[in-house]
Amino acid sequence: MSKSGSLRWRLVRRLVALQAVLLALFLLSLLGLLWWRGEPLALESEDVVLDVVREAIARAPDGSIALRSTPALTALRADGPGLWFTIHDAQGHWLTEGDVPPEYTRIGHALDHIGQARLGWNLGDPPRPTARVKRMDTTVGMVHVMTGPGGSVSAGQLAEFALLTLAVLGLPGVLLMALATLVATPLVVRQAMRGLDRAAADATRIDVEQRGVRLPTTHVPAEAAPLVDAVNAALSRLDEGYARQQRFLLDAAHELRTPIAILQARLEGLADGAQRTQLMEDVARLANLAEQMLDAQRLRQQDVAFAPLDLADLARRVAADLAPLVIAAGYDISLEDESAGAMLVDGDRAALERVLTNLVQNAIQHGSRRGTITLRVLAPRTLEVADQGEGIPAEHSERIFEPFHRLRPRAGGAGLGLHLVREIVQRHGARITVHDESGGGACFRIEFPPMATNPHRPPTS
Repeated sequence: MSKSGSLRWRLVRRLVALQAVLLALFLLSLLGLLWWRGEPLALESEDVVLDVVREAIARAPDGSIALRSTPALTALRADGPGLWFTIHDAQGHWLTEGDVPPEYTRIGHALDHIGQARLGWNLGDPPRPTARVKRMDTTVGMVHVMTGPGGSVSAGQLAEFALLTLAVLGLPGVLLMALATLVATPLVVRQAMRGLDRAAADATRIDVEQRGVRLPTTHVPAEAAPLVDAVNAALSRLDEGYARQQRFLLDAAHELRTPIAILQARLEGLADGAQRTQLMEDVARLANLAEQMLDAQRLRQQDVAFAPLDLADLARRVAADLAPLVIAAGYDISLEDESAGAMLVDGDRAALERVLTNLVQNAIQHGSRRGTITLRVLAPRTLEVADQGEGIPAEHSERIFEPFHRLRPRAGGAGLGLHLVREIVQRHGARITVHDESGGGACFRIEFPPMATNPHRPPTS
């Protein structure tokens, strides 16, 4: 998942932005409060006086210090009726304007060696005037200026001071909080999402064959609990619907067997002919479909006990039962037994008979109505069913075992036969493959494990 879609990174971005806004508002509110209370800040109106005096200072013809009437000085005098300041240079020239507070009249040259200083009082002292002293390089040379508050700070100066304060104090704080958020948020989210991670892991194991599975709700955050509960409720409804569907299929399969058997008996009494043969094949497919539906139910019961059975005997029974149908469909049938006696495996006889029956039915349907359908018993523990039809393309060699898959969309059958074949074979611990016959056609091969190592053999009592 990309960072843009991650809950962790969304939280990090939004928390950092929120922290930056809150810190900026806090600093601006603090500055405003200090300014309103008259507390000393880095930006004072004395600085305005110093800048105006620097631009207005000049020399009189006699060499003394004078002030030019600049617009800024005129405005400063108008805005600050209590304006005062003193100017003196190294030659001993003095210029004083306004009423200098007595606290500062005796300072004289005592601070000439100081570049700049702010003079004031402790917090809590009675209100007293403050002063600012600064040595400045002007058009008349180096002078010392001492002044008190005067004029007002411009909006531009306030904005510049606020931005400087935010940059000096706010930016490091934002960076520090961003780093803490970057480290802490993923840890907190990971811990909070642990329950959802477990639920997601369990969700990947949900399968149609494993019904009754529910997602765990332990340690799931309260905000996500409704989603997990909704998924569990949906799974319950799906289980109920699946159970109803399976009951319907089972009932339908049982109900179909009787009319199919009656229809088959009546067809057998008809005179031989092409129409009778075609009808017999159609009825056989119907009977096989009903049996496949019952096989699907038996496979899900998982309680059929295996018993030793002879593969050669199994193949002979199926070949004998299906020979009339194979011959009526225009094929020859052959049984090749290469076993030297009994070839025993653990299995369910009825299910394995259905495997061979489905494979022979498949050969009848796809064998192109020519040649021989062959059942082979090979050592060790191998059965084969082969035809001489068109064969199966290599790209379909695995997909033909998927449910409802057909080589040709309009072919007869429901596409369940080969899927059930593989399910039954795998339940016996065996393996089924398909390959081309040497003379053309398809050959299905089933290889069974030895009896002693069959992992699916039920325990004996």
